[in-house]
Amino acid sequence: MRRVFSPVLACACLILGTLCAHPAAAGAAADAPAIEGELAAQMQSLLQEHAARIGDAARTRIGRTPTAAPRVVVQVGRLDPRLRLAPCERMEPRLPQGPLWGRTRVGLRCVQGQRPWQVWLPVTVQVHAPALVAARALPAGTVLAAADLRLVEVDWAAAAQPPTAQPAELLGRTLSRPLQPGQAVRRDDLRQRRWFAAGETVQVLARGAGFTVVGEALALGPGFEGKPVRLRTEAGRILSALPMGERRAEIEL
Repeated sequence: MRRVFSPVLACACLILGTLCAHPAAAGAAADAPAIEGELAAQMQSLLQEHAARIGDAARTRIGRTPTAAPRVVVQVGRLDPRLRLAPCERMEPRLPQGPLWGRTRVGLRCVQGQRPWQVWLPVTVQVHAPALVAARALPAGTVLAAADLRLVEVDWAAAAQPPTAQPAELLGRTLSRPLQPGQAVRRDDLRQRRWFAAGETVQVLARGAGFTVVGEALALGPGFEGKPVRLRTEAGRILSALPMGERRAEIEL
């Protein structure tokens, strides 16, 4: 059973790496519930101060949506209640690599106490904002139309691939798998678009630090969305590029 704190309760302390004090009674071992309670109390005082910054970080990851402020909910899991830890006067969070998004773990380390220790708390960061979902049951092979979609609030962090709130990104696309009513449409639910065929001449845009070069090359394979493809220039050089549109590919130098 998970213990749920109020929205963004844990987020301020964890994202910003703020030290969280934990005064423990001298000479007594601290159990898991006591640690959880002390940590919650410390983070409560930080919530209002940093809530706006947490929302800004969520909006940056989500991008353009019809609303200004995503609703962030942090669910903090339970430590093993059998844990008995040495008294600790001060502990600090140890953040995982990358953003706090979806299911992750946050370490709690005793930095001032009788004996050092470290435990890991499971944390789920939910970011609720409007996104397009299936308006009805949609079988694989459906070519998406406006009537197939509706805009509702979903958890953007529930899966590795984010959903979208922009109809232009979905209309006319073909589903690669069936969707249930209310299920968010994510990139891996869509069939890859083929932007060009093997043997076609494509425009190649090469980008570098402060410059852009445009040329043409022959596709040595089909250009599928999101998959690198090999191209041969007029000079015979073989390049790897990323298909970006109808007979278009890009190279980052």
